[in-house]
Amino acid sequence: MAQVNPTVGDLAGNSGIVVEWTREASRAGAHLVVFPEMVVTGYPVEDLALRNSFVSASIKATHALAERLSDEGLGDLPVVVGFLNRREGLGARFGQPAGSPQNSVALLHQGEVRLVSAKHHLPNYGVFDEFRNFVPGDTLPVVRVSGVDVAFAVCEDLWQEGGPVAAVSEARAGMLVTINGSPYERDKDNVRLQLCQRRAREIGVPVGYVNMTGAQDELIFDGDSLVVDADGELVARAPRFEDALLVTDMRLPEATREEPPAAPENSGVRTARYTASERPAAPYTPRDPVLTPRPDPTSDVGQVYRALVTGLRDYTTKNGFPTALVALSGGIDSALTTTIATDALGAGNVHVLLLPSKYSSDHSLSDSEELVRRQGVNSRTVEVQPVVDAFESAIGVSGVAAENLQARVRGTLVMSVSNQEGHLVLATGNKSELATGYSTLYGDSVGGYAPIKDCWKTLVWELARWRNAHAESRGETPPIPEGSITKPPSAELRPGQYDTDTLPDYDLLDALLDAYVGTDRGLVELTAAGFDPGLVERVITLVDRAEYKRRQYPPGPKISSRNLSRDRRLPITNRWTP
Repeated sequence: MAQVNPTVGDLAGNSGIVVEWTREASRAGAHLVVFPEMVVTGYPVEDLALRNSFVSASIKATHALAERLSDEGLGDLPVVVGFLNRREGLGARFGQPAGSPQNSVALLHQGEVRLVSAKHHLPNYGVFDEFRNFVPGDTLPVVRVSGVDVAFAVCEDLWQEGGPVAAVSEARAGMLVTINGSPYERDKDNVRLQLCQRRAREIGVPVGYVNMTGAQDELIFDGDSLVVDADGELVARAPRFEDALLVTDMRLPEATREEPPAAPENSGVRTARYTASERPAAPYTPRDPVLTPRPDPTSDVGQVYRALVTGLRDYTTKNGFPTALVALSGGIDSALTTTIATDALGAGNVHVLLLPSKYSSDHSLSDSEELVRRQGVNSRTVEVQPVVDAFESAIGVSGVAAENLQARVRGTLVMSVSNQEGHLVLATGNKSELATGYSTLYGDSVGGYAPIKDCWKTLVWELARWRNAHAESRGETPPIPEGSITKPPSAELRPGQYDTDTLPDYDLLDALLDAYVGTDRGLVELTAAGFDPGLVERVITLVDRAEYKRRQYPPGPKISSRNLSRDRRLPITNRWTP
């Protein structure tokens, strides 16, 4: 099982990845190679699936890939890939996408596409819109490899009851392998393992689960491919957040020569078969299975950090941004954002602007300078007060408008440097600010990507402490100055300003926000959960009124079960009070 990192739309590059890793699998003596969901096109393709030209290109690329594997001496090795196909002969139906695109799996063997099937269960929740983009399949593909029948399913088919997985037993397959594009979420570490264990026991055969790596826009894929035996015992497991070839030897039953019974009429699934090799493999000494150690459960924050680094690295590299730019204030948000950028891109590719005003404290400037010294990033300082004074002389402002003017001057300077030098600007706002609208449009919200967009403020502190502790454990200098972590958070837009002037303490605020955003509980339910009714009403109002700001915020990596983007889609114009 090859857990790899494709790029959406890069059909030639993705095909090259398949060839490269198939060659590695061949060298390892594999009898079968399996790649993730839609590896040929990248995943998710979203509305590209509705473009006939893209579907045709995917089909053409998949057939060309089969020929290329054969031309390079790999044609005898069965290779399973995910790709975008179309269901021919299906007329237009109300409520289904035009062109009948399908999220499909193909077996490539001896220079040809030998067997094709499509995903049966189409997820339509959270970040998934597959009812919008695909039509379902109705086939369980079974491939005979070295005398063993192996069945295949696509991602959601494993998660839902019925469908192809329910037909595996009737098909008398010796193993089930699922190809997946399963996004990372915090606290999801063993959910996939438990699912595979449950399904293996239900159908009585081993289950292999191959997942992709890397990131696509806001989604992060963490690999974590695995194999369990028929009793649900873990046999092999790949690392997380890195490309890997998980080569596993399995002792499987020889396929029956009798014709298996047809699937039950009410299953809605038919079985399609192809024989790659009838004769069982000659006896050989199996290799020891790979069981990548799981991190200590207490290091969950470290896995979140790796996810954020993966998201930023892939967003920049896949979109052609060699460098990143951060407005470094001395506060914890910009300090953590800079650190993530340094780990993702290297210090030489990270640029920071120090933009002090007359309200900036001395320790904010010194903390920023200390971070620059520790991490070795490129930095420059621009005094913003003369620019602010020029604006104020032209347009008289006071109060909040004057505070926002400072933020917008900083935003303009940052975007001007980006425009001049080609850096990707990283917005430094966190999820707590995004939820409550505690940011300035066209000010601190400017940017092309927001690395900590899905991190509550309390998690930002946890991540910073974890990163420093990780450095110390390796005998390195902690990258974030202690002052940036310990000082009370402040926008520093007026004398003596602190976040708690307008927001509750973050421990309380984040708990309430997580309950409201994550579960959609209203005033009555949140009050019953122990939150003060006045605070609940105030926070709900802040969240609901800030929807228009969130629509204009840059994308950022999803690490929670419900982010403030595609997971939660609410109208801007909305008079409903929960």
